[in-house]
Amino acid sequence: MEEANQSVVSEFIFRGLCHSREFQTFLLLPFSILYLMTIVGNLLVVSLIIRDPHLHSPMYFLLANLSFVDFCLSSVTTPKLTTDFLKDNKTISFQGCMSQILCVHFFGGGEMVLLVTMAYDRYVAICKPLHYSSIMNRQKCILLVLISWIIGFVHAMSQLAMILELPFCGPRIVDSFFCDIPLVIKLACMDTHTLGILINADSGLLATSCFIILLISYTYILVTVCLHSKDGASKALSTCTSHITVVVLFFGPCIFIYLWPLSITWVDKFLAVFYTVITPLLNPAIYTLRNKEIKNAIKRLKNQHIDSRDKF
Repeated sequence: MEEANQSVVSEFIFRGLCHSREFQTFLLLPFSILYLMTIVGNLLVVSLIIRDPHLHSPMYFLLANLSFVDFCLSSVTTPKLTTDFLKDNKTISFQGCMSQILCVHFFGGGEMVLLVTMAYDRYVAICKPLHYSSIMNRQKCILLVLISWIIGFVHAMSQLAMILELPFCGPRIVDSFFCDIPLVIKLACMDTHTLGILINADSGLLATSCFIILLISYTYILVTVCLHSKDGASKALSTCTSHITVVVLFFGPCIFIYLWPLSITWVDKFLAVFYTVITPLLNPAIYTLRNKEIKNAIKRLKNQHIDSRDKF
């Protein structure tokens, strides 16, 4: 009886993004380039902030952590997706599938809380500039980042705990390119309707609550500045536009996938690609293109390389 309740599925099979072999071959190069750009872009931001003393401030400390999380989040799914374009049989072990679920929710949940922390940093900088250095001190920044990692870990473990002991004894085809919980639990040999509601509520609660907090925070920032200066609205908008853009790009697909009652396969796949492949690439691009300090740091790095090369 105990053996009958245990999982007998040792691996799952991905259907991937599409069924056409030719189209999958065509997608190999674009996705490889996207992943390479994601790695280079995010690690460049991290290395710039670590090396350049001009960027040793709370905002850039948080930005470095965001870039690192984006690098990790993309690395959980994109390498597997890219190599699977060359395979007819896209398999992943049971342990690998559970690891993907854990890592996606760990880094995804951590990023949500980290974006809230970055909004708090902008609130203090714009609404309480005289107290900024005392409020956002080094210890406070490290504590806030640790909290984001802890919440991400707790969220991931709560998701994994609900599915780890499910009996998988038959179907093993996942209609996606990675192990997403709503699709994996459908393969369990039991009624998972109630469990699915609990899992979606868990993820939906975290995503929605963080998104609402972010909307309130940035709205409050803009309203506060508008009431105190004539050109304050444009300055605050210029400061917060990159943050707001990243928030919308990241939270939009997540909330849609976990809270939308209808499941449309191609839409779900597109949104999954967006928040696991595209968003981690766009984040460093958005921040660097709109940030003068990052641009200046890149120029200083180039000049250092030129000077060192001239010495030899």
